[in-house]
Amino acid sequence: MMEPTANRDRLMLTAIDLMAEKGYQGVSTKEIAAAAGVSEMTLFRQFGSKLQLLEQAIDRFHYAGEMEELFSTRLTWNLREDLLQITRTYHDIMNRNRKLVLVMLRSAELSDQRDRAQHHPRQLKKLLTAYFQEMHRQGKVKAIEAEAQVMAFMWMNYGAFVSRLHNADLITDMSHEQFLQTSIELFVDALTPVDERIRDR
Repeated sequence: MMEPTANRDRLMLTAIDLMAEKGYQGVSTKEIAAAAGVSEMTLFRQFGSKLQLLEQAIDRFHYAGEMEELFSTRLTWNLREDLLQITRTYHDIMNRNRKLVLVMLRSAELSDQRDRAQHHPRQLKKLLTAYFQEMHRQGKVKAIEAEAQVMAFMWMNYGAFVSRLHNADLITDMSHEQFLQTSIELFVDALTPVDERIRDR
């Protein structure tokens, strides 16, 4: 018998696949349950409703938890290495969840759930702000308006993700990895104090 957690994950992933294909309103709980290989009663017992299933998928599969783990255990306090690691992790998670993002963007009736999903960027903003403040305390970045810098970094990466979601190849021939490397270099050059640059040479 499938474990309860595996059951829940399968139902959530199945629902996301179907909603991305047919739209939130175009999929029934009966269809989700059948595609996941469980009864509709199991779905209701696990989640209560289709909307609650989607809300729990937002909490389960979005990026706040993985980002918290990265910031708490994997930072090197080298600006270039850290920003590359943060950026790559962000894009890995967002690409993994691209169907969930499409469901949220395409469904006008899910405005409350889009608001719920803002927990994730708010948490990333908090983590990045604390990071830049600590890097300034260590003398590794210039005195900056941390929130403005964080939002520029986040919007740059979100914009790149959305552009790829909608065929970025129509806009640029630059590879995704080239974009990551170049954009991080821009941030590093802008934020690194002159004496720190000299020391790195």
